[in-house]
Amino acid sequence: MLGKLALSTGALLLATAAHAGQARRADFGAMPDGARVEAITLSNARGFSARILSYGAILQSLMVPDARGRRADVVEGYASLDGYLSRPNYFGSSVGRYANRIGGAHFTLDGRAYTLAKNDGPNSLHGGAAGFDRHLWQVVSLSSGPQASVTLRRTSPDGEEGYPGALSVTATYTLDDKGALSITYRATTDAPTIVNLTGHAYFNLGGEASGRSIMDHRIMIPANAYTPVDATLIPTGEIAPVAGTPFDLRKPTAMGAHIRDGDPQLALARGYDHNWAITRPNADRPTKDQHLMAAIRDPLSGRAMEVWSNQPGLQFYTGNFLDGTIRGKGGKLYRQGDAFCVEPQVFPDTPNKPAFGSARLDPGQTYVHRITYRFSAR
Repeated sequence: MLGKLALSTGALLLATAAHAGQARRADFGAMPDGARVEAITLSNARGFSARILSYGAILQSLMVPDARGRRADVVEGYASLDGYLSRPNYFGSSVGRYANRIGGAHFTLDGRAYTLAKNDGPNSLHGGAAGFDRHLWQVVSLSSGPQASVTLRRTSPDGEEGYPGALSVTATYTLDDKGALSITYRATTDAPTIVNLTGHAYFNLGGEASGRSIMDHRIMIPANAYTPVDATLIPTGEIAPVAGTPFDLRKPTAMGAHIRDGDPQLALARGYDHNWAITRPNADRPTKDQHLMAAIRDPLSGRAMEVWSNQPGLQFYTGNFLDGTIRGKGGKLYRQGDAFCVEPQVFPDTPNKPAFGSARLDPGQTYVHRITYRFSAR
């Protein structure tokens, strides 16, 4: 009896170990000052794996099985650190302090005007010329088990890129045993400031080395409204209904179905590069609750992805400025329309648009943004 019990217990432990996720660290090169960059790989027993870099808290690789079990890397990026240093393009980056654009590279907080770095024409984009994507983060913890995870940390000093307050930030990547990858951003400050963090992965569910466009990917965004933009891609302040426009993606729609229809908004951005109002600003929904932001499916590979978050807006971008001059990990040149981004966040230019709500963070508060990418294949 004891022998059988011991055998059963051993079998259970082996089964548990076989399904446990793994977190492993390796070297990924050196910064110009000699500081080492780490690559942390999270994996599970179902064939999923994610590689995260300590530089930029970047999602460098994400291996996902298709309907036949064939694995492919579904995020664009570089095979070595050199590419991220020389032509970053925000591939897989954690962007901040303020993701997306702030019009005129300025805002006012408590009656004081702040001037930011201009790195997108007259505007500030993704935190400025040296945002969070251009810094080395510290790996503070790794965990293997049912959920494999890594937590990275950095402190943005008071005045960095023009933002007030010292901001302490962590990014935790978690891969579960079902193939869902989550990112949780947390931030605290020692003075009133603004914050808006998100992940900036470029996805192609057919595989980044497939050479295929994402124009036949089908996307659904459950939003009744979006925020139109001006000629510099700053929201005008209007929250406009999507009904009767190419921005009505409430039913699954091919990403390329309307891009060449001649819509003035699509012409300004060379495609989709807009924010959808998933929930209205200052809605009653608690910020701890995640809600569905988008569902995407590649009909050829069968891979599908849902994006969940606790933020009100979703920036959907169709790789409009990829120009065929960047060679990716798999040796393919990345062309216009070869990838899409789905970035949950506070609405763009919220600090200058009171109707959009607030991006304010005060001492004693904790900013928390949870993103989950749920994958399936059929």
